[in-house]
Amino acid sequence: MTMWQECEKLQDYIVGLRRDLHRIPETGTDLPKTQAYICAELDRLGVSYAKNKGDSGIIGEIKGGKPGKTVLLRADIDALPIHEETGLPFASEHEGRMHACGHDTHAAMLIGALKVLNEHREALSGNVKFVFQTAEEISKGSQIAIKEGVMDGVDAVFGIHIGSILGPSLPSGTISVVPGCCMASFDRFVLTVKGNGCHGSTPEKGVDPVTIACNIVLSLQEVIAREIAGTKPAVLTVGMINGGFAYNIIPSEVKIEGTIRAVEESVRRQLAKRIEEISKNIAAAFRGSVDFFMDWGAPPVINDEKMAALAAKAAAKVLGEEHVVTTQDAPNMGGEDFAYYLAEKPGAFMFLSSADAAKHTDVPHHNPKFMVDEDVFSKGSAVFVSIVEDFLNN
Repeated sequence: MTMWQECEKLQDYIVGLRRDLHRIPETGTDLPKTQAYICAELDRLGVSYAKNKGDSGIIGEIKGGKPGKTVLLRADIDALPIHEETGLPFASEHEGRMHACGHDTHAAMLIGALKVLNEHREALSGNVKFVFQTAEEISKGSQIAIKEGVMDGVDAVFGIHIGSILGPSLPSGTISVVPGCCMASFDRFVLTVKGNGCHGSTPEKGVDPVTIACNIVLSLQEVIAREIAGTKPAVLTVGMINGGFAYNIIPSEVKIEGTIRAVEESVRRQLAKRIEEISKNIAAAFRGSVDFFMDWGAPPVINDEKMAALAAKAAAKVLGEEHVVTTQDAPNMGGEDFAYYLAEKPGAFMFLSSADAAKHTDVPHHNPKFMVDEDVFSKGSAVFVSIVEDFLNN
């Protein structure tokens, strides 16, 4: 029996881990309960680790019995500010927070893999580093982990995300690992539109930031329609507009927040530049002003071709070649701060489908009713272990 085959016996164990973590979702960089739970389990397994100084992340290493390369496995562990509506018996116990992107499953699958790898550490020809990373949802955690030294001595890095990059069309238990660019960059912009408040009956006495904001939102869509080539994937979305406090009062300020996505760095920068130029010039035309803030998130996720091929081959051993997908029509416009690891070392980011309509697990990520097919958990752990076996042996 190979190491990865031993993961099949851990299905119930991994499900239990995931359900425990699902109950205690935490957001951002401060995840004390999540960190404590994972550390307690690593202690029980006898796996060496250290807590980060800059956040609630955890970095550790299993040193093999023979010299060789070092491979890094990553799981993100933060949740989302969403009220859960799944009705699960192990639903979130933290009001307004939910693991609606599956990071609880990522942590559980990685722990399962570490359990097997640690039990066979003397047989490893090299080392296995691992990171339980915070703040993926705000694209800060991987950069913190890098500052903490997670990439030191690493030769390659791999990560698995629950859910399919190709949507619910892939059956549950299928891995997609695509060479090259598989996900877009993702960034957040904030526009603070400033006017001069007054009574709604006398608009001539003030400067209306609501009107300015409306013109800005409409004009920003022209950037995609008329300034970006149709052959270059890009998205500009306004997701939030906040302003005003009474129906008959013109406020002094309105805030606009949105996101941009691109698969080329030049397009990414052009979008940010034009958002600032358009918003400030429109505000000036209506006698107002705009404060512009760009919260740079993460660059595109670009898988190394050789590492993607290695991961696909390792996954095929576990799942069968018919359950491994290595192509996609176009990059997914979602983003992932795993991109920062791939900018440092070659590696691959994979997606493990858990879409099953009969089990109601075909609901999209970031949805209050998001659920996953728990039957795939041991497969995720096994894919991690299979990759380690192949990478270190090669």
